[in-house]
Amino acid sequence: MKDNQQLWRWTSLAPLLLFFGALALLPVANILYMSFHTVQWAEGVSTWTPVGLENYERLPKDAFFSIGVWNTIVFSVTSVAIQMVLGFLLALAVVRIKWGSTFYKTIFILPILIPGIVIGAIWKLMLDFDFGVLNQINIWLGLQPLDWTGSVKLAMPAIIIVDVWHWTPFVFLLMLAGLQGLPEDVFEAAKVDGTGPFRELFKITLPLMLPTILVTLMFRIILAFKVFDEIFLLTGGGPGTATEVIAFSIFRTFFFENRVGLGSAMSFAVIFAVALLVVISLAAQRYAQSKG
Repeated sequence: MKDNQQLWRWTSLAPLLLFFGALALLPVANILYMSFHTVQWAEGVSTWTPVGLENYERLPKDAFFSIGVWNTIVFSVTSVAIQMVLGFLLALAVVRIKWGSTFYKTIFILPILIPGIVIGAIWKLMLDFDFGVLNQINIWLGLQPLDWTGSVKLAMPAIIIVDVWHWTPFVFLLMLAGLQGLPEDVFEAAKVDGTGPFRELFKITLPLMLPTILVTLMFRIILAFKVFDEIFLLTGGGPGTATEVIAFSIFRTFFFENRVGLGSAMSFAVIFAVALLVVISLAAQRYAQSKG
């Protein structure tokens, strides 16, 4: 009977799984196939020329791709590290508040509810050199106004600030859910033993939260690795290549330079890197759960 129920579940779910599997795998297969060709259009007709591994061999030599990879790593590591710390601290503060926690939750999650195009417009105005609110504050404090999105030194930090403001609520929600799911008896026993707040945090809370932290970190690294909208709306990859991330490099190669084969090779390299990150994260999560 149990085997029949299991068979029925798999049989009933199979069409849906095949459909979503096709939606996910067919575009990837098409990109992979395209990456071994050069594609040219003439009079509405595309001509595909096989080039083997030539597009992949050109990746390390492509200036925009190399810069995009490096900027993406810098952006992802810095932004996600700040978000993880802030999100965890905010969740830790809210979970210990007895009154008004709903109000704080609502305030903290507001940025993640705003559409990306609106976020870009808001921050573009806030970072404007002439009338942006940040420079108005600088002038009020007696400081010089800063060219936040037009300076090579400040453009990437400005993008990181926007991303931290936008995505810290996501980390906050996952951390809050993890903290609320921790067993209370462990903390009650720690209080009976006279455990201090810092020892409780590092010896009890953080070890118990490790699986949640790893899952949150995996999601945020993947999403940060794919960042595009904030770059496109605020700096367009500039000034120069200061904010040229890998997603913008792919966009440029596909739609501005019309090198579809090379852009496909870039895309598949990113897909492979993200898949590798997922595998490593899942392995780390299993290891953490086994130790827990």
